[in-house]
Amino acid sequence: MNSSISEIDAKVVCYHCGNDCKEEDILEDDKHFCCSGCYTVYDILKDNNLCGYYDLNANAGVSLKAKNFKGKFDYLSEKAIENELLSYQDEQIAKVILSVPSIHCSSCVWLLENFPKILKGVFTSRLNFVKKELSLDFDPNVVSLKEIVELMATLGYEPQINLESTGKLKKIDHETRKLLFKIGVTGFCAGNIMMMSFPEYFNLDLANKLDATYQKFFLYFNFLLALPVFFYGASDYLKGAYYSILENLKGNSNILSVDIPIALGITALFLRSTYETFVPQTAGYWDSMAGLVLFLLVGKWVQTVTFNYLSFDRSYKSYFPLAVKVKNQSANYKNVNELQKGDVFFVHHQELIPTDAILMEGNALIDYSFVTGESNPVKKLKGETVFAGGRQVADQIELLVQKPVSTSYLTQLWNNESFLKEKEIPTTALANAFSKYFTYLTIAIAAAVGIYWKFNNPELIWPAVTAVLMVACPCALTLSLPFTMNTTMSIFGRNKFFVKNQGVIQQLSEIDTMVFDKTGTLTEANHGEVRLVGELSYYEKNLVYGVVSQSVHPLSKLVSSYLQGSNSLEVNYIFEVKGQGIEAIVDGRSVKIGKLDFVKNINAESQNSEVHVMIDNEYKGYFTVEPRFRANWKTLLQKLSKTFTIALLSGDNPRMSETLKPIFGSRMRFNQSPQDKLDYIKQLQNSGSHVMMIGDGLNDAGALRESKIGIALTEDVQAFSPSCDAILDAERIDKLDDYVRFSKTALNIVKLSFLLSVVYNIMGVGWAASGELSPVVAAIFMPLSTLSVVFFSVGLTWLVARYKKMV
Repeated sequence: MNSSISEIDAKVVCYHCGNDCKEEDILEDDKHFCCSGCYTVYDILKDNNLCGYYDLNANAGVSLKAKNFKGKFDYLSEKAIENELLSYQDEQIAKVILSVPSIHCSSCVWLLENFPKILKGVFTSRLNFVKKELSLDFDPNVVSLKEIVELMATLGYEPQINLESTGKLKKIDHETRKLLFKIGVTGFCAGNIMMMSFPEYFNLDLANKLDATYQKFFLYFNFLLALPVFFYGASDYLKGAYYSILENLKGNSNILSVDIPIALGITALFLRSTYETFVPQTAGYWDSMAGLVLFLLVGKWVQTVTFNYLSFDRSYKSYFPLAVKVKNQSANYKNVNELQKGDVFFVHHQELIPTDAILMEGNALIDYSFVTGESNPVKKLKGETVFAGGRQVADQIELLVQKPVSTSYLTQLWNNESFLKEKEIPTTALANAFSKYFTYLTIAIAAAVGIYWKFNNPELIWPAVTAVLMVACPCALTLSLPFTMNTTMSIFGRNKFFVKNQGVIQQLSEIDTMVFDKTGTLTEANHGEVRLVGELSYYEKNLVYGVVSQSVHPLSKLVSSYLQGSNSLEVNYIFEVKGQGIEAIVDGRSVKIGKLDFVKNINAESQNSEVHVMIDNEYKGYFTVEPRFRANWKTLLQKLSKTFTIALLSGDNPRMSETLKPIFGSRMRFNQSPQDKLDYIKQLQNSGSHVMMIGDGLNDAGALRESKIGIALTEDVQAFSPSCDAILDAERIDKLDDYVRFSKTALNIVKLSFLLSVVYNIMGVGWAASGELSPVVAAIFMPLSTLSVVFFSVGLTWLVARYKKMV
């Protein structure tokens, strides 16, 4: 390999990932690489003639700087753990589906689907880009799952393997597949029925016997094509109507399902068309029936298909490791679900503790922000209890299991009734009322029309009554509502606000109270304002900068940014004690930075947001890091407070209460546990408030679940809090008020669609009641009214969004 360190200051970017080659510049084939990891990927692709990867997107790769996978996936060598991940295995083939969240472009798709060319023993590789899942078939005699995962990690596509990976089977969505199959069958039949109905559309004169024979053939053929449409395509609506009527007769419900008027219309179309086909042998309404069912199924599909690449219902298991290294047992690794009281296991730096345990050995510095929201790590001594959900931020520790995972504190929180019961997303009262009264009104009109013609012209009873049932269609509810709401979901998605389903938009419009978390929600998760308490000369700042610029600790990075512009002096020696501080020799001078007890080597208390400095054994002061609020946070809250009651819940201490008091007043609670937050939301809702909770951590999960609407704020839409109803990109929190207002606009558009539908139904029913509505005219009128209502609702939604500059 021909490599060299660049000696020029010109900006050079990595050929693989596009990052600047500041610290290292590896040159190969006239291409620059920022680290050995990126070069390794290029070398692998080059050896397998797969450099076309870079032709699809420039700098398509993922940066591998500072990544070391050695030993990280050793637990996959344990057969018991490997078998839990495999979806199928025999002597010749094994199948696995891996979640790969780092997939981001067409180059990723191209590379991963060419994986068999890179690794011998892999037969097939299929990528679901939307769900970010890779399906692999491989020969277990040639290659192991561990080798596959290690190579994927080397390429920059590290799979997400956690405890939840084994808790659910990777299955195809059979309901969606069944719905699409129904759409296919119904669409095929509808197209052919319309083609066979052309002679009727154009009123062709079929005088001779041969043409008359063809006409009968077309009529009977349409009947045969209509059978699967009625009995298969419309089966869900027919069953829904049947069970709704049954529940009402039993007294279990007093709400008529919207399926009833739909089923009445479809059944009337089928029976009337069957009569027309076999008795007078004239054209029926087969095209109208097939077209109506097709529209309904497409609307149902649009309603069903949401942003399925986002997982709104992640549990705590999705954060926990799949396995941990155990001590003095036959297997080196053990599934965390199998940990029993008395087992001893190891937790490494930055790993999550999966169960309640006692500290046996090591320097334990536990960050509980994942559970409590409190950002300051807690120091634990030998013999003390550490709880599940804490993250070890110092060196490796040895723990003794106190409780199995299933009975830990975090699991008990998750087993709260708020998580066990399914969160209901009902339709609006308007939709229920429309459905109920529309059904009653349709039946009443049909009965009145029948009575009228019985005394005036009995021959028109059957044509008029069936025509009324056919034309009276609640298309505003069955199509306008899902199309409008899904258009709104699409517009929200463009603005990085992702809602779980259309019911969320409806409930969003009913909110009157908003409750905010503080840490990571109103304040930025990984940023802060740095202030120097003490005095440092320009030279001393250069000494400190030389140390902090070498560390990856978040506080060191903040101090390094604060000292930008300083000159980095030569570092002769550096040693970092994880979770405590750094000792270094810089330009021949002794420098210590970190916690007060570490710097002064005494037993002293200091804030975890403070970075103390000692140079040549002389204490110089400290840097303090204050949380930084998100941009426009105050403007947003002031705007919201004019319309909504707003409150604050925080697991952090109240040191910032004076800053927040002018906004929230007395509606602030600090040092709140996850259970406290959940109980507070429950208390508000029991008092009649419609609450929306906005949070970011697992500590907010119970409150998010219990609230009417739970919104998870995140820096990354693929890594957010579980059990939420919507996900909001942190950069767009200042637009929250706009999203709530637009949800009300969407609901008003649905109401206008209802009105338009009523106008169409008055026209259509009046025409049908006269007994003069012919099958051909009905075939044109019904789809036209349905399409116009859908186009009206969708078009108006987009126009309003464009006016509000949301698209």
